[in-house]
Amino acid sequence: MSSYAQLDWLDGQPVSVAFGDVYFSRSSGLEETRHVFLRHNQLAERFAALPPDGQFSIGETGFGTGLNFLCAWQHFLQHAPATARLHFISAEKYPLTAQDLGQALALWPELASQAQQLLRQYDVLSSGWHRFVLEGGRIILTLLVGDVLEVLPQLDARIDAWFLDGFAPSKNPDMWQPALFQAMASLSAADATFATFTCAGFVRRGLKEAGFSVSKVAGHGQKREMSCGRLVTAPAQPWTPPWYARPAAQPGQERSAIVVGGGIAGASTAYSLAQRGWQVTLVERLPQLAQAASGNPQGVLYTKLSPHFTPLTRLVLSGYAYSLRLLHQLLEQGDDSWRACGVLQLAQDDKEAARQAQLAAAGLPDGLLRLVSQQEASAIAGLPLPAGGLFFPQGGWLNPPSLVHALCSHPNIQLRTSSTVLELDWNPLEQCWLASNENGPLAMGSAVILAAAADTARFDSTSHLPLKAIRGQVSTVAATVASSQLQTVLCGEGYISPARQQQHCLGATFKFEADNLLPNEAEHQENLDMLAGLAPAMHQAVGAAGLKLQAIGGRAAYRCTSPDYLPLIGPVTDRRQFAECYRELANDATLKLDSASPWISGLYVNTAHGSRGMITAPLSGEILAAYLDNEAAPLQQALMQAVHPSRFLLRKLIRKQD
Repeated sequence: MSSYAQLDWLDGQPVSVAFGDVYFSRSSGLEETRHVFLRHNQLAERFAALPPDGQFSIGETGFGTGLNFLCAWQHFLQHAPATARLHFISAEKYPLTAQDLGQALALWPELASQAQQLLRQYDVLSSGWHRFVLEGGRIILTLLVGDVLEVLPQLDARIDAWFLDGFAPSKNPDMWQPALFQAMASLSAADATFATFTCAGFVRRGLKEAGFSVSKVAGHGQKREMSCGRLVTAPAQPWTPPWYARPAAQPGQERSAIVVGGGIAGASTAYSLAQRGWQVTLVERLPQLAQAASGNPQGVLYTKLSPHFTPLTRLVLSGYAYSLRLLHQLLEQGDDSWRACGVLQLAQDDKEAARQAQLAAAGLPDGLLRLVSQQEASAIAGLPLPAGGLFFPQGGWLNPPSLVHALCSHPNIQLRTSSTVLELDWNPLEQCWLASNENGPLAMGSAVILAAAADTARFDSTSHLPLKAIRGQVSTVAATVASSQLQTVLCGEGYISPARQQQHCLGATFKFEADNLLPNEAEHQENLDMLAGLAPAMHQAVGAAGLKLQAIGGRAAYRCTSPDYLPLIGPVTDRRQFAECYRELANDATLKLDSASPWISGLYVNTAHGSRGMITAPLSGEILAAYLDNEAAPLQQALMQAVHPSRFLLRKLIRKQD
């Protein structure tokens, strides 16, 4: 997992200890960036030539201090149309700490506006993909934390211009390899350009062999020469599974969408699209938003991670970081909306203690999680605890309806509450969907995203999706003087949060065969029993032994899950045509078929987030926006495939299941 860059500061400027090299020119790093990367990729002219709602993608091979990114951002605002967007995708093996980044960027006061926005979102970075949405959605940074030779082949993007940066080839020979140049060519859009400060012969030869033209031009300052060029020979693209490919973009299609479902998944989808200029109609069957599973008074920002870094763990790490950025951006911390009070995940038995020890030794940053003793855990919590565990200092609790309402307050989102979508009809002539209820039309849009939990499968086109509704009940108990000492969320088999509006929320139960949502006393007792095992002192502090079950508050809702506990996010295919198109896989699952998947035009789903909705759903909006706007994916290809709705049809076909 990621390690932070170790720096020396010489004359106020950062130097990498590992590479023995400077991050930027001592004389004028800013002017060097503008000369090498902006000017020799012709960015001023190319930005100005973008159409309204156009987008431009830059790929970079070393994020470093972010100087190149901030310069490109500033340049984009100066030259591009006001509705265009810049995607900046950068790889970095050793990211700077937030403190070091702030110190480095303070050297460039002319970039202060951009630097402040980035620093507000920049925090602990684990290995993997990290999505930053900046400048009101106009600037999107996808930071790939890992070795560039490992992360670029996992990227799903089309790059218009490359910033071939990084420490000098003599200092960092492991990066400047033919594999890097080939990966750049493979990810390049037609006529993509590159620029780099180096003129080393093996670099120029490697770029030429990968398909780029290469020119020597005047370097900046004391550097006599540098290199730039463009892709002239596109490489053959490797085979990718067509059942996971993106549906073909429809040129000129209206940027309007219908989102069905007013919980966290639907709100996140609507928000990500609205930030990109889409006109979104969000339709919710209940009278208000966030009244189903997203309606609990307190949700917890945590989940159990696997020391084996399964797809679910990698998804959660990216989603957790994105959710925290979003919360810091949209909501004020306080007693009502959310609080980053930290989360203690207690080791309630030897097996859990061993799992936590493995995870703590896996190389994740201490700022993300750390192992704490029973004594330290008790000090963090503010009351005695029976065990130590893992402490997540960035985590905490939030009021899910507050986040949902904040997401849906964007001016490009129109709400239709108390409205149940009964019919979805595609008009091929108009290239749009019509959503209707018993009284007639509700909304029109070129795309439909079904984010209605298990109700997503109510429509014929999605009835094959294996969605399961699981009842969960939370209980609320009045805070006491003693219980108000709790300073952090406690988790184990269940959870309890510090008081919000003089109430503690605890739970939640899991009932697989339940058929109603009326809170019941038996499940209140389950939650109190859970608390007695998790934190006996807290059980005593709230006076649980003397509470009358009928006086306890609470609510129940259905979570929606899938058989592999991963969400379903992406385009929907025609299940009957899919089976026919790929029937040969039933006899040989290794076949590299190339027939395009029979997508249902403009139909997508976003569901099955289970009990992790506050962590995975906000990032899911960015995944859907990447599909609909043909942007760089916010996750590596393997994870995009792991959450793809077609995975179950594929498994069923290979296993020869009817």
